[in-house]
Parts: sequence; structure tokens; C-alpha cells
Amino acid sequence: MFGRKKHTLLNSPEMQQDDQQPRLSPRSPSEAIKPMAAPPPPPRLRRKRGGMLSVASGLLTLFVAIAVALVFGFSVLEREVTAKGPLAADKVVVIPRNTGTSEIADILEREGVITQPLLFETYALFNRRRGPLKAGEFQFKAGASIESAIDTLVEGKAILHSLTIPEGLTSEQILSRLFENEVLTGEVAETPREGTVLPDTYKFERGMTRQQFINAMQAAHRQTLAQIWQRRSPELPVKTAQELVILASIVEKETGRADERTRVAGVFINRLMKRMKLQSDPTIVYGLVGGKGTLGRGIMRSEIETATPYNTYVIEGLPPGPIANPGRAALEAVANPSRTKDLYFVADGSGGHAFAETYDQHQRNVARWRQLEKTKAAPDPNAVDRIDPEADTRTQLSPAGTLAQDAPLRGGRPRGFDASEGTDKDPLKNKSFDLTTPKNVPALKQP
Repeated sequence: MFGRKKHTLLNSPEMQQDDQQPRLSPRSPSEAIKPMAAPPPPPRLRRKRGGMLSVASGLLTLFVAIAVALVFGFSVLEREVTAKGPLAADKVVVIPRNTGTSEIADILEREGVITQPLLFETYALFNRRRGPLKAGEFQFKAGASIESAIDTLVEGKAILHSLTIPEGLTSEQILSRLFENEVLTGEVAETPREGTVLPDTYKFERGMTRQQFINAMQAAHRQTLAQIWQRRSPELPVKTAQELVILASIVEKETGRADERTRVAGVFINRLMKRMKLQSDPTIVYGLVGGKGTLGRGIMRSEIETATPYNTYVIEGLPPGPIANPGRAALEAVANPSRTKDLYFVADGSGGHAFAETYDQHQRNVARWRQLEKTKAAPDPNAVDRIDPEADTRTQLSPAGTLAQDAPLRGGRPRGFDASEGTDKDPLKNKSFDLTTPKNVPALKQP
């Protein structure tokens, strides 16, 4: 019984399967110490890639490549545009108005400022956010790079020219000065009214038109006059700002000395208060020649008696309009004149005037002036556009020391000559002196 059961176990299917399995026990000792081979990895399952994922991956790769290229390109561009330029010395270049970027590049290449116009255009395009390239007259430094050249044009710091308009010129004389200037351009619509422009030194860029220059002078006049009119003395006999300009133009023509303006203005204010005629020689001249300029000689007796709207030897009060364009100092002098009782003044021989409250004092000043005139080898240059008083002590003189309308003259034409025309004292020829400041006015040459 027991033997049968054992036989059955040996012949069972389980035992038969064990006999069929490979034997794991080594066959030899050398095989026993050898490591067992690792089982092979499971086979990879291939997944199908979607279309969108493939496109995104490709685009990302492209963007990275472009970014790398741009970084490299910008570094090269930065090195080139900051490199020293070909200019050996500073140079002024004019960029006309309405000029495109490519045309500006061509101009700068032609003038020797840059050598790579295409690079200039490219860098200017990248810098558009900083502003457009401006027209004008610019100075480029020696060795200027493309970047600094673009900075100069974007900032628009053009070269400024200056033009001085002396006080006391008429509007026509000012126009002559403007047309002599070669930096200004264009024509003028019309001659500005007398007394509506402010003489001063003005800064402007090349290409500014003459009409724009006049507009700037007129704007400066309006602003200055408004400020001065607000600060005027309440006791003035002038009722309007225009009357202030008229009287200031007379003061401007009577004296060029800053220290005398308020006192000369005080004389005319006092005469207006007393209803005395102003008797100013420059008003006679303006009535005869208008704004054309000067007579270039002394005033004749017949001209004293000629009744013109501007002849203050004939009319009472102020003339109908200014006789010149007064400066700020003359306007200030009339708005706040010296508080004196002076009614007369006469030349004192030193470029200034002697003032007097009474006619007797004035006559003594006149006699003193005549003695000085006799000692001179040449006539007084200030006799131009002035009445030349004769040596008759009975002669009645105007507040400026000139001959009144009822005084006799020997001969038809008094002594006088034009001492300023063609010399450095001629206002129309004076291009280098600032007549606003007395110390800068050239002194008269002594004979």
C-alpha cells in the first residue's frame, strides 16, 4: 500500500513538470561563481506622437535659434555703432527739412561723418522710440560714432546763431539788418509797424525765416510792454501803453546813455505835465524821412517850421506814433522816470547832457557847451540830425539844447555833417557791438 502511494507521487503531473524545468544547479564550480545574467528589459511600447505637439516642439526650437541669432546680431551691431567714426576734426553739417533717414545717411556719408549708411539706417530704425531724426545745423565731434551721430540728430541740439538788433532803429532799418543776414531765409510779408518789435540779441537756428524772426521780436515786445505797463508809475501823463512806446522812442533817439534815460524821460514827462511842446529834434527828422533813416546832416530852418504830424516843434503833446523801436531800458525809463523838476537838457561835450530846471540855468549850460565846441578842431559828430545853434545868445533853445522855431539862422543850411554813416558808429553797419550796454558802445575817436 505504501509502495503504491509512493509510485503514484513519483508519476504525478507535478513531478513530471519538475523534470521538464531546466536545472538551476551549476554543473561545475566555475559556473557557480559566475553572476547570473539579468533578464532582458520589457519591450518599449511605441506611442503615436500627436500633430500639435510636434508643431510646438518645432516652433520652440525655431524661436530659440532666432533668439540666439538676435543676441549675437545685437552684440555685433552694438560693437559696430559704437566704434570710432572717420571724422578727423569737428565738422558742421546741415540737414535740410523734410529729409528721410536714408537721405540723412547719404548726407553724413558724403560729409565724411559715417562710412556705413545702411548700418546707420538700421540702428536709427531700432531707436525710433527715442524720437525722430531732426533737421538743422549740427556739429559732429571728431571720431563721432554712428550712435553719437544719431544721438545728436535725435536730441536736435542744433547750432544757434545770434543777431543783435540795436535800440533806436526804425522798422525799415531793422528789415535791412535782417536781409543782410545770410543765415535767415525767406521774405517778409510786410514791414512791421513802428514801435512793435523789441530790439535785443536773438538766438536762432539756420533755416529760420525772416518773418519768423520778426514774429519773435513782436512777441517779445508785447510781453515786455505788458510787464512794464503793469509796473508803471501811477502819476504818468501817458494814458495808454501805445503812448508809453511813443515817448520811449523819443527818449531812445535823444540819448544812448543808460544812466541818462530816466532823467531825459523825466524832462519830457515834466513838459507834458506843463503842456509845453516837447521840441525833440528826432521827431522832425522822422516827419521828413519817415523810417528811411537819418538826414545825414543838420536840420535846416525851413525844416523846423515844416508842419508834419511828427514835428514836436509844431504840434503839442506826443506825435501820432513811435519814431523808432525803443528797447526795454527806454520803456522802463518812461514808465518810471526820474522825479526831478528838469525842463531842459543840452549836450555837455562828453557824450552826456547837462540838465536844468529853469531857462536861465539852461542858457548857462548852452554857453558852456558853445565854448567847448569852439575849442574843437572838428564839428560835433552829434550834430547829425540836430539843429545847429548859432552863436547868438538871444537864441531860444529846445529842451535838448537845439534851436527853437522862432530863432534866426544865418544862411539857409546850418553847419553839420554825417559823422556816423559808413563808420563803426553807423547803426546799420554795427554788427559786433551790443548797444544795450553803454560800456560796449565804441567810443568816439578824438581828433
